[in-house]
Formats: sequence, structure tokens, C-alpha cells
Amino acid sequence: MTRETVFPINPRRISYLFVEPISTVAEILRYYIEAIPSNHTVAMTKFVFANSSDKVPGEGILPAEFTITAGPSTDVWSKPPSTETFNAPILYQTVPLKSFKRIRVAFNALWQQKYDQGGVIFVLNGTGGTRKWVKTGIELTNGRPHLSTVTKDRWADWSLQPVPSGGGAATLELVRESDNSLWIYLVEGIQKSPLREVTWIFEEPDVQEFWVGLYAARPSTEGGDLEVNFGHVVVDLTE
Repeated sequence: MTRETVFPINPRRISYLFVEPISTVAEILRYYIEAIPSNHTVAMTKFVFANSSDKVPGEGILPAEFTITAGPSTDVWSKPPSTETFNAPILYQTVPLKSFKRIRVAFNALWQQKYDQGGVIFVLNGTGGTRKWVKTGIELTNGRPHLSTVTKDRWADWSLQPVPSGGGAATLELVRESDNSLWIYLVEGIQKSPLREVTWIFEEPDVQEFWVGLYAARPSTEGGDLEVNFGHVVVDLTE
């Protein structure tokens, strides 16, 4: 039996949230089919904010479209010998680690300041006070938006690649595959392209639950707030 959180889709803004506008009715239908869980069972799960006093969109039942706002000097980052930053706003739900199947979300922003970023984040809080995380989305580096993934086991490691469309929007899907690895995919219309494999996240012996969330961050001290727009969120869990 599966349990899913499915948030409504507003077709009027498809072209705004996609990396590229969808050009045919067939592609639109294909996207909807991909976004709907196979057994059509829907259970709404409450989301809450960390590192933010903003009102939770939809009172925890996420609407079709919503925004996360990050102030200056916010980030999720870890670098030796002693840098540990974890103050970016995160909109998350707590999920049993063994139950996670996938999350899919579309997002965009006007990325302007160096290291502006937003996307999906997983946080594993260990029983001994340790914190591990994976974040993936878009980050502004070298003056351009890039697809960015950072994984933090002991310290953070970072990978980048250009946004294929050259724009500031993406749809990502994170999937627990049959070998227990986490795979991150870029979704473009009817195609999914693998971006990265994370092998360790579902093998943490002292973690029973983790955060499945969305985030925004503006590490720069300049530029005021960053607003990241999200939509079409799908979270699939197994019992």
C-alpha cells in the first residue's frame, strides 16, 4: 500500500514553471500521468517551516503554487575546518526514512546574487546530534544559473552543471531506486535525465525519520530577499 501527498496543478501557469514550455497536448497529458501516483491514493501531509517565521503556505497542505522567501546571509553549507551554516528557510514534512519513494517539484526564481539557490532538501538528524543533508536545485555561480547538488555526510561536496535551457527554472525528481540509492533527475517535458546518485542516504542506522523539504537561500549580504516560486509538488511514500 502506498501513501502520497499530491498537490493540485494549475494548468494556466505550466509554461511559467517548466524549464521549457510544453508544446503539445500529448506532452501535457504525459506530464500529468507522470505526476499522479500509480494507485491514485491521496493523503495530505502537513508541512512546517524551519528557520523561518513566515506563514506556512496552505497551513501545511501546500497549494498548487507558493513561494519561499530567504533573507540575506542564509545558507545550508558545511566546509572544513569549521564552517557550519544551517539557517536557510526550509519548508518540510517529517517522513519515515524507510517509507520514502520520490518527490517531484517545479521551481523558478530571479537568481541575481552570487550563490542564490533553491530547490529540494533532505535533512537527516542523527540520534547523536549529527546532521547530514542533501540539497539539489538551481544555484547562481559564475554569473549563470546552474543545476547544483550538494551532499553532506561529514563535510559537503558540490557538483554543478549548466541548466540545459539556459533559464532560471527547473523540474526535478528525486527517486529511491530498487538498489536503495537516491537518484536525482532533471525532468524536461516527457524526458528525465539523471543528474546524480547518492548512495548512503537510506543506509543510516541511527536515523528513523528525515525531513523531505523545499528551501531557498541567499548567502550574499546584498540584494534584499530572494523569492523562489514552487509548484506541482508530488511526494510518494510507502507504508
